[in-house]
Amino acid sequence: MWRRALAMVLFMAGAALLAGAAGAGAQQGVWSIITRPMFQSMLSHRGDSGCQGAFYTYDAFIEAASKFPGFGTTGDEQTRRRELAAFFGQTSHETTGGWATAPDGPFAWGYCRVKEQKQTDPPYYGRGPIQLTHKYNYRLAGQALNLNLVGDPDLVARDPVVAFKTAIWFWMTPQSPKPSCHAVMTGDWRPSATDRAAGRLPGYGLTTNIINGGLECGEDRSTDGAKAAKDRVGYYKRYCGMLGVGYGDNMACGSQKPYGG
Repeated sequence: MWRRALAMVLFMAGAALLAGAAGAGAQQGVWSIITRPMFQSMLSHRGDSGCQGAFYTYDAFIEAASKFPGFGTTGDEQTRRRELAAFFGQTSHETTGGWATAPDGPFAWGYCRVKEQKQTDPPYYGRGPIQLTHKYNYRLAGQALNLNLVGDPDLVARDPVVAFKTAIWFWMTPQSPKPSCHAVMTGDWRPSATDRAAGRLPGYGLTTNIINGGLECGEDRSTDGAKAAKDRVGYYKRYCGMLGVGYGDNMACGSQKPYGG
């Protein structure tokens, strides 16, 4: 009888441990930070007149994020929140529909656009949250996601899950000599001596350098480039405030040399 009782106690203890582990895992999910109400609040104007951002749904984001286990789940709570603020800051700039006197401010209008307004490299112009551009990026993303994006680049603008997957793929993937934005925001990247000499240090500013540093970073950038980089910071600050996390160091990239520059 006592053996049966002991077995039952051990079984219950094991079940409790498994349940606790499952609960801890659930807490690590992106959805524990970017809840449906938070998503709606962050991107509240995406479906307004003149925007096409109703295309971007919360369910599509969560489904896409679930395919990248480290995304928004790496590090402590502050690190996770800061990475997600950075991701939405960069992608909101890429898809912005804001202007200086816009209702709720210029940084409340992320995810307004699905397709690039001035198509720079048709048919491989910008689409989706990261505005995936150029044939080589469509090829690499397609290979990683097992999709024929070279043959059908507009899939990124037709399927919101695919759109978010391409954005998160870009965020998570290093393209040498550039590290991934994910590694930068989670502290997994360490600058080399060359990086330090170029002013490329960990922080949100380096993610701008990774995405569009040739136009927006460094002392030789144009006025428009500097304005765009400032816009990225504006979105990031807004989301850091909404997610209750500090900005961290090195938000800007004006003192950083672009990669290859």
